[in-house]
Amino acid sequence: MSKPESLEDFYQIKFNWLPDNLQQDRGHFNVFRLEDCIGEGKEPVQYSRRDFYKVTLIRGRNVYHYADKSLEINGTTLMFFNPQVPYSWESLSEDTSGFFCIFKEAFFTEKIRGNLNELPMYAIGGKPAYVLNDIQDQQVSQLFEKMLAEINSDYLYKYDLLRNYVTELVHYALKMQPSETLYQHTDAKSRITAVFTELLERQFPIESPSQRFRMRSAKDFADQLAVHVNHLNRSIRETTGKTTTDHIAERLASEAKALLKHTDWNISEISYTLGFEEPAHFNNFFKKHTHLTPSAFRTV
Repeated sequence: MSKPESLEDFYQIKFNWLPDNLQQDRGHFNVFRLEDCIGEGKEPVQYSRRDFYKVTLIRGRNVYHYADKSLEINGTTLMFFNPQVPYSWESLSEDTSGFFCIFKEAFFTEKIRGNLNELPMYAIGGKPAYVLNDIQDQQVSQLFEKMLAEINSDYLYKYDLLRNYVTELVHYALKMQPSETLYQHTDAKSRITAVFTELLERQFPIESPSQRFRMRSAKDFADQLAVHVNHLNRSIRETTGKTTTDHIAERLASEAKALLKHTDWNISEISYTLGFEEPAHFNNFFKKHTHLTPSAFRTV
């Protein structure tokens, strides 16, 4: 499977330029009109994973290919795309229009406890499509228009506002029933990946210093699933493009950041809750994944 499309790839393909703040991964967010990114002279959307999240409002007649699902819609759809799942879409009409925003997970997790993949529209096997009527189209479009206005403002706290607008989009969708015309044809590898993800997430959030993250290796999960560790690793890599160890490490790093930012526990306590035998091992792990020591991260 090809490597995921990065933010750098996205900007180069769509606009042949890179924004100045792209390397500020922690806060990167942007919003666009769809019409500015499609049409003559623009690259078609390739079927692949991205390493960023995306929310799209799209009008017209279109076909979406999302993991092993396909959906044809004639009208307006609100779609949620995550880095775990490859996708593409193709326009079947010439009147396609809409908006989309892109962001990295840290755009949320630096400020809010929790994991984006816990949301139904981003969960493995979840249904990411929400069909809108004319009134809903107008309401959601207003949120995107606010984002477009805010992203170009000089307001000091504009990213807090933008985060609130995206959160409002999420809650707007959660109040609706997801499209039942999006059919899922899950194979055995997808099922294994979904159960692994559920077992991993079930251990979080860490809510007290006495709680401990215990399933830390691929073998731990394979034993729980009653499958050979090689089969687990192969299924997860083919489904998500990442190794089992990568998923565990990323989730550990995400929880470590949350605990450092949102609790007053000392480094040793956090190290223990995340399953490290020695604080030095936790320090090495955290620095490898964030390029900062836990103490330094706390002061950022």
